[in-house]
Amino acid sequence: SQSVKAPQAETRGYEAGKKIVGRKRHIAVDTDGRLLMVNLTTADISDSAGAQAILDGIRKRWPWVKHLFADGAYDRLKLMDKAAYLDFVVEIIRRSDDQKGFQVLPRRWVVERTFGWMTRWRRLVRDYEKRIDVSHAMILVAMGGNLVRRNAHP
Repeated sequence: SQSVKAPQAETRGYEAGKKIVGRKRHIAVDTDGRLLMVNLTTADISDSAGAQAILDGIRKRWPWVKHLFADGAYDRLKLMDKAAYLDFVVEIIRRSDDQKGFQVLPRRWVVERTFGWMTRWRRLVRDYEKRIDVSHAMILVAMGGNLVRRNAHP
C-alpha cells in the first residue's frame, strides 16, 4: 500500500504512522510489476483490511493465481484466514532483526517499482481528484500508458 496526500478529496482519512491526511492505494501486481488490482481507501484503513478486498478481486478475476508475496504489515490473523479460505498461499517477506538501514528485500521491490512508475505520472504524485472513482480511473490510465510504452519500445 501507499499513502498519498489528498488535499481536495471528499473522503480522506488520517494515517498516524506517516502523518498523512489523504488516501491509501492498495495494489496487487504480477512478478513483472503489471497492475492486477487496485483498491483505494481512506488513509486510516489498515493495510491488512485494504488487502482483503484485493484478495476477493484477485480470486474472481484470476482464479488460477495461488501464491502471493507480502511484507510484514500483512501478517494479520484475519487476513491470513481469508487467504486460506480463498485458497491462497501467502509468503511474508520479513526484514532480518539485525538489519540496520535500508536493504532491498526479495519480491518487495516489485511493488515499490510499480508505485514509482505510477508517480512518474505527475497527476498521481498526490491524489488531486475529489471522487475516489476518478482517482481509480487515473491510476488505470497511467498504468495502461505504461503498458503501451513497454510494447512500443521493447
